[in-house]
Amino acid sequence: MEHQHHEHQHEMPEMKGHDHAQHQERNGMGHGDMGHAGHDHGAMIADFRKRFYVVLAFTLPILALSPMIRHWLHLQIGFPGDRYVLFALSTAVFLYGGRPFLTGWLSELKAKNPGMMTLIGFAISVAYLYSAATVFGLKGMDFFWELDTLILIMLLGHWIEIKSIAGASRELELLVQLMPSAAHVLKGDITEDVKTESLKENDLILIKPGEKVPADGMVEDGESYLNESMLTGESAPVQKTKGQQVIAGSVNGNGSLKVRVTHSGKDSYLFKVIDLVRDAQNAKSNTQLLADKAARWLTIIALLAGITTFVVWISLGTTWLLPWSGW
Repeated sequence: MEHQHHEHQHEMPEMKGHDHAQHQERNGMGHGDMGHAGHDHGAMIADFRKRFYVVLAFTLPILALSPMIRHWLHLQIGFPGDRYVLFALSTAVFLYGGRPFLTGWLSELKAKNPGMMTLIGFAISVAYLYSAATVFGLKGMDFFWELDTLILIMLLGHWIEIKSIAGASRELELLVQLMPSAAHVLKGDITEDVKTESLKENDLILIKPGEKVPADGMVEDGESYLNESMLTGESAPVQKTKGQQVIAGSVNGNGSLKVRVTHSGKDSYLFKVIDLVRDAQNAKSNTQLLADKAARWLTIIALLAGITTFVVWISLGTTWLLPWSGW
């Protein structure tokens, strides 16, 4: 994930399953599950969770071996070659834990649209390369523990974000599953079972006790109570008699109803609700657009400020040695 939710390169990420859902709509969309074209939320959540816990396991030894942390805590621990162990642990964190952000950075560069992935990817790369240089001869203090904790926090944030997106997707799937897969069409004295997506306007259908209503329609015969709570929020069953409308996806009570179809497939009330929910999930709010723009400018300003500071620092003949490097 990799996300920028910005658009999440996980990206995290547009609404998963959107293309497949549109395909289902064009075919009346039966009761099947909602596909996950593109990205798989479950796999992405599992991936970020695994990366988070692996990096978390490396965090304690990295902190314990970091000179600055030992200075702050007045710890007198250490052993010959400990800086190489610290380097090896941090390399694993950088390559494994930082991979989503590095690939996200690459994607943003290809799209010529720098954002938070660029800022994070650049930050962890500079921190790692500089710290590695201090291990192999450059005078200075490493940033391995900062690298580790930054990656750890960003993995946790992206993991939580993708879980939130997946939860919204599951809600949409629940709406889709309200539609039954089959319907009973009345043709004279004969009842024929057909797929829900094959229903047409003016078809006369039979809805038996306990079944879901397969299409919007008008009651022509019978009396029953329908549960419409998932669609309208009405908690109590609603009585339906001749001349009253029924909504696709509602659940019939104990009576049988003969219903004349008025809207089927993508024209039904249920699928209009699904369309609205999907559009709301896919569309970016003004706040999100402002956040994306702010992230882009933050990235540009931060990189320019950092590079300018570095160039000026070196041009003045200042040493690479940082003020706290003597700790």
